[in-house]
Amino acid sequence: MPASCHRARPRGRRPTSPTWSGGYEPRGYPGFVADSSLRRTFQVRTFGCQMNVHDSERLAGLLEDAGYTQASGDGTADVVVFNTCAVRENADNKLYGTLGHLRPAKDANPDMQIAVGGCLAQKDRGEIVRRAPWVDVVFGTHNIGSLPALLDRARHNSEAQVEILESLEVFPSSLPARRDSAYSGWVSVSVGCNNTCTFCIVPSLRGKEKDRRPGDVLAEVEALVAEGVLEVTLLGQNVNSYGVEFGDRLAFGKLLRACGGVEGLERVRFTSPHPKDFTDDVIEAMAETPNVCHQLHMPLQSGSDRLLKEMRRSYRSGKYLGILEKVRAAMPDAAITTDLIIGFPGETEEDFQATLDVVRESRFSSAFTFQYSKRPGTPAAEMDGQVPKQVVQERFDRLIALQEEMSWELNREQLGRTVEVLVANGEGRKDAETNRMSGRARDGRLVHFSPTGDAMDRAVRPGDVVRTVVTHAAPHHLVADGALVEHRRTRAGDHAEAGTRPKTSGVSLGLPSFGTPAPQPAAVRGCAVQ
Repeated sequence: MPASCHRARPRGRRPTSPTWSGGYEPRGYPGFVADSSLRRTFQVRTFGCQMNVHDSERLAGLLEDAGYTQASGDGTADVVVFNTCAVRENADNKLYGTLGHLRPAKDANPDMQIAVGGCLAQKDRGEIVRRAPWVDVVFGTHNIGSLPALLDRARHNSEAQVEILESLEVFPSSLPARRDSAYSGWVSVSVGCNNTCTFCIVPSLRGKEKDRRPGDVLAEVEALVAEGVLEVTLLGQNVNSYGVEFGDRLAFGKLLRACGGVEGLERVRFTSPHPKDFTDDVIEAMAETPNVCHQLHMPLQSGSDRLLKEMRRSYRSGKYLGILEKVRAAMPDAAITTDLIIGFPGETEEDFQATLDVVRESRFSSAFTFQYSKRPGTPAAEMDGQVPKQVVQERFDRLIALQEEMSWELNREQLGRTVEVLVANGEGRKDAETNRMSGRARDGRLVHFSPTGDAMDRAVRPGDVVRTVVTHAAPHHLVADGALVEHRRTRAGDHAEAGTRPKTSGVSLGLPSFGTPAPQPAAVRGCAVQ
């Protein structure tokens, strides 16, 4: 398998004793045995999209299986891993700035290790070690499973290790994962993307689409639910093209229906679909499967047909609006969100007005809006007609004003309605000041509520489910300040209260386990004693 490998100049120091012995493979792979007497702490810092968040769960699972423990508190961990993004604006400046802040800690403790992975690592490769020579490991999007081995090798050899593969080593979902949440989980259906959008660098960094078998996806869903997880989000760069590898164009709709048969699974979401592949059977599956939430994130990007063609988006505004019309006919209560890019090369005022027109007609409950910025290596970066920053900002402000007005109007329609909320942890930044808690309604709206009333069954916890009446609406959230209509304590709430999170195994998709890894027996160096 082709790979880009690099070893930096030795740093002139001897490594400490390794965290494990018996080869470079993590536990569950041949040759690995953890040494429980040498526990090092780790911290994973994530930049970017949901796919990166889920990859970070797998990095945490890999490190735990390798004998590390997750760091607690604000102190610097023995190993700090950055899972990076190359899509967001100024992603490289953010990374190198953060690495610079860590350098004094590294200088003070040479045994500390710093690793950089993700999309920016896949793109920049050895450039990271050149610009930040105190980094120990660089790995890409295709070989996240190599991280423990690379850390061990960097310690053993006293030199940085850079390993970038050009295609997947193993499907990421076959790796262990320490989940971030006791009540909600990501489940990948695919990785990579077959589209060629001119503004997007993702296909070149994550590769062509690779689909998981439906049985493997469902096994992971069932494993999470068996430990009390109530909600799963099916994840892919383009979930609507799921099935392309095994020749079933209707596979995603079938997968949604199959999730409906998982007992105990209360909510199913998915992200992100692509309008060009969105089929009527997916709409039918959403409408007919009770646990599939009536929430749809459908990226528009632009309302101008001319710009959509320049973006290579393979649909036009008429088709897009037609999809939304069908969705609302089948699910009148559906909340639809989108992505929008302002200032794409060549965008005129007429193009921008077309976007405003489609936004008005689409009536999005919210929108993720972005100002176009060049991404080296994408066709759009070389296009003529780059729009001046001040023009982009002015248009962006107008779009934000329109969308906030529309979001507020749609949220006001929720006043007086009873909503079911899956209580979350950390969704409301001002909850402590207001004595409220927060969570998501079934349609994805953020709800801040007062945990009061006779319906309460002891304290409300993240992972519990409540029903409450909306009393106030704002553009970005709802408020329910009356007494709860219902409070249901759940196993997910029990686990959240105990501070435990599920961990799915990478050896097989069996039941998740909770808590820290069990201590491994001491190993004889160089021997794979089980």
